[in-house]
Amino acid sequence: MKRNVQLLIAYDGTDFHGWQTQGALRTVQATIEEVVRRVVRHPVTLIASGRTDAGVHAAGQVANFHTTNELPTDKLRHALGNRLPKDVDLLRVRDVPPGFHSTRRSTCKLYRYRIFNHPRRPTRHHQQRYVYHYYKQLDCGAMRRAARLFVGTHDFKAMASTRSTPRQSSIRTVLHCEVYAACEEIRIDVCGTGFLYNQVRNMVGTLLEVGRGKWPAECVTEILESRNRQNAGPTVPAQGLCLQWVQYPPDHIFADGGEPDPLHERNPVMETNP
Repeated sequence: MKRNVQLLIAYDGTDFHGWQTQGALRTVQATIEEVVRRVVRHPVTLIASGRTDAGVHAAGQVANFHTTNELPTDKLRHALGNRLPKDVDLLRVRDVPPGFHSTRRSTCKLYRYRIFNHPRRPTRHHQQRYVYHYYKQLDCGAMRRAARLFVGTHDFKAMASTRSTPRQSSIRTVLHCEVYAACEEIRIDVCGTGFLYNQVRNMVGTLLEVGRGKWPAECVTEILESRNRQNAGPTVPAQGLCLQWVQYPPDHIFADGGEPDPLHERNPVMETNP
């Protein structure tokens, strides 16, 4: 009998050419699919919640695949986890309903961008693979005010990469966008129901222009209304970006009727900074 199996995955994206399979290039999808194929002994196709770009990390990527293999989920996790490379971690394996689809069923996801805002390099803390180093002081308060103008349903064409595949609509909904300081870092959390190609990295680039005093916080509204990518900030480097979690409706998660548990960490920013 065919099963639908869900994986919760974390990975260091530094040495990957993104999620999606690209021929002979090392990608997260191809790496995991090869391991799964060896364990279940038939070809599989992983369906992910979304495709992360080269250099982008994940703390809670979700993917699913169909299989006729009957190995229990705990043994399946053990067999897969032991064969994965050191830059990929399998956090959870479980059976989900036949209709579950990692891409189509997600209701929202959160990306976090980390900026090491200090004259000293982040190498001391071994964070150079996971943060963007910006050595000049940034105005976190101004960035926070600008970030809140992204919240809501807007046309985000000005934040979409010019190399992106044309889409029927560039209207997206951002549920939450918060900027906060964490020791020597400035972190930007963006939660939305879906994103355009490079949207989050372009949003962060725009916030950086505000933070360094080049633009006022209110510029975000004008940039969005212009629908012109040239009016927004630069695309920040990939290494600072991480997919933190993906959320799904409870009735699309469990095949066995078990109690739902969150697919993501609780977000302290959303609790303390409403």
